[in-house]
Amino acid sequence: MTSRDDIEGYIDRIGAEGVLAKEVKPGLWVLQPGEAGPEVVVHFNPPVVVLRVRVMKLPKGVKQSDLYRHLLELNAKDLVHGSYGVDGDDVVLSDALELENLDFNEFQASFDSLTVALASHLSTLAPFRAA
Repeated sequence: MTSRDDIEGYIDRIGAEGVLAKEVKPGLWVLQPGEAGPEVVVHFNPPVVVLRVRVMKLPKGVKQSDLYRHLLELNAKDLVHGSYGVDGDDVVLSDALELENLDFNEFQASFDSLTVALASHLSTLAPFRAA
């Protein structure tokens, strides 16, 4: 089983590629790919590790149903790792990886998939952010 130390090692390896990483409390890190990149929270929570990005605040008004449909379509058609969801007043993009057989390549693929998906989806989400 992948340990907390293993996850910390994976984060160090990603950090060597230019991703800024900070452990905010034991088992909880914030990763940022470059100064303008989204903050990805990594939470070691056996039996999984969760990667999560806050995408935006939920818009107020009638566009919420359109937003929900759009997010579900993105989940179905355009995401390899993770899914969009709603947490309180926030839209989030998250992925949970089982620690049982997790290796660095799977961890990095999830991280890369989340950050690339968010970058490519921001333009389609922009109309909802302005609401």
